[in-house]
This record gives sequence, C-alpha cells and structure tokens, in this order.
Amino acid sequence: MTALVAVSAYLPSGRVAIEELGARLGLSGMQVKIFRRYHRLGEVAVDPDGGPADLLRGALAGLDGLRGREHLVRYVVHARTFPTAVPYPYDPVREVCGEFGLGHAAVFAVGHHACASGLLAVDAAGRLLAADGDREGLALVLTGEKAFTGEAQLVPETSFFGEGAAACLVAASGERDRLLSYATDLRGEFDSDDPELALEFQRVYAETLAAAITAAADRAGLAMKEVGTILPHNVNRVAWHQVCRTLDYPRERVVLDNVAGTGHVFCADGFINYRTARARGLLRQGEPYVMAAAGAGRGATFSALVFAH
Repeated sequence: MTALVAVSAYLPSGRVAIEELGARLGLSGMQVKIFRRYHRLGEVAVDPDGGPADLLRGALAGLDGLRGREHLVRYVVHARTFPTAVPYPYDPVREVCGEFGLGHAAVFAVGHHACASGLLAVDAAGRLLAADGDREGLALVLTGEKAFTGEAQLVPETSFFGEGAAACLVAASGERDRLLSYATDLRGEFDSDDPELALEFQRVYAETLAAAITAAADRAGLAMKEVGTILPHNVNRVAWHQVCRTLDYPRERVVLDNVAGTGHVFCADGFINYRTARARGLLRQGEPYVMAAAGAGRGATFSALVFAH
C-alpha cells in the first residue's frame, strides 16, 4: 500500500500584495477588492531573484528523509500545472537531481491533471514501485513552478498563483501516511474557451469537487465524519466553504492557513498544507485525512486522496 515516507515544503521569503500584482496584470480596483474582501486573499509568495531550480532546491534541502536513501530512489516525478514550465532545453529537475545524488533515477513529468497533478503523481509513483516488486525502492514527487507569465500568475476570478515547491518521498508500502484510496473525475467538456462553459465550471465546481472527495472516502470505506482533516489546494476560502457546505463537513477542519499569505502554489499546495497540519498537530496516529485538488486546463480534473496517518 503506497505510503508517504517524508514531505517537505519550501516557500521563499518574498511576498507581493495582490494590489501590486493586480495592477501588473491589468485588473481593475474593484476586481482586486473582490479578491481581498470576498475571497480573503492578501499576498503571494515570490522569489524575484530565483529560478525554478532554486525552488526545487529549497524543497529538497528540507527533505531529511532522503538523506542516506538517495540510492534507493528509482523514480523522480515532477508534477506540473502547466505543460510547459520552462523554456526548452532547460531542465531544472534533472539539474537538481544531479546535485542531490539522484542522477541515476528515471525522471519524468506529469501534468495531465493541471493543479491536481500532484495527487496523480503520488498515485503513479506508488503503482510504479509496486509493479517493480522492489520492497526498498522509493520515488520522489516534486512540485513547484515559477509564476513566469501572466497566465501563470492569475486564476481568473478565483485566485493568484504563488511561488514555492514541495518534495514528497513515496514508498510502495509503509506504516504511516498510507494511501487508502484515490478518486478523480476528468471532465473533458470543459476543454474550451467558451465563456458559457467557464461559468458552468464555476457553477459545478463545489459539487463536483465534493463528489470526488466523497468517492475517495467511500472507496476507503469511510464516512466523511471519520475524516480528521482536509488538506486543500489554496484557491480561496469561499470556494472551500462552498465545498464544506456541500459535504456537510466542518470548515474549521480544512487547513486554510496558507491561502491568504502564499497564493495558490500550483501542485504544491497539498504538501505545503500537510506540513502545516503536522506542525499544528492536526494529523493524529491512525486517523484518516484527505488531500484534495481541482485542476483546469485542457478540460477539468477533480481529485482526492485518502490517507491514514
């Protein structure tokens, strides 16, 4: 059974207020006020002097569970929101793998599920290790991208992207943070720039994400009341309050601490919130928790993982 061995997260110290970012992106004053007052967003994390490799280095430097196990890592999977995150032929993932003693591993990226690709990467890593039959083998999931274009800085009418990264060491089995189930709903009908479909996406968002979370809980043999906490993707508080109403789940058990101060850190949010939940003592021995995310790109994806801590 797939298990998380270690998780680290890195957020640069730089911050930009959404008013400054909104001005750069040509948003009106009223649009920015809605983001701050209604969506409860405040600032985003940025590293103005660093590149993608610097973000990944920050996450790997904090992954203490990797020390002395580098030779056991069979796969390095970079989970990406955007299909293209850096200009060709630059490859920051292979660069940092060489620096951290992982040059021998098979390296590839997944980005098919946009901002939910981090969940896909964990499931894929566990399946690859199980198929290998190597009981000691490990996989490394990396997340984190630079907000280097206007499209990579703004989720229209929803959130702003922030910069950061996370690293997650995965094993085929383990005693802690065991993966109980994975559910994902791929909605290809949203592969369009039609404004009407964009409105429909917003209309069904909370219901469809809640359904993915419920499906994952059902597959794990759990009722939602048995789930100790939810580790969300950091879009905005209002969206998650709507999901909680649909689930009839207490909003105070969703880790929303990082939404206002970091922005939506691409595929890294769930792992960043994992570290926050650990620091706050919200993950209790044996208690199930959910990591959930939605992605919009070529279609839409709604996904959830259920773990037992």
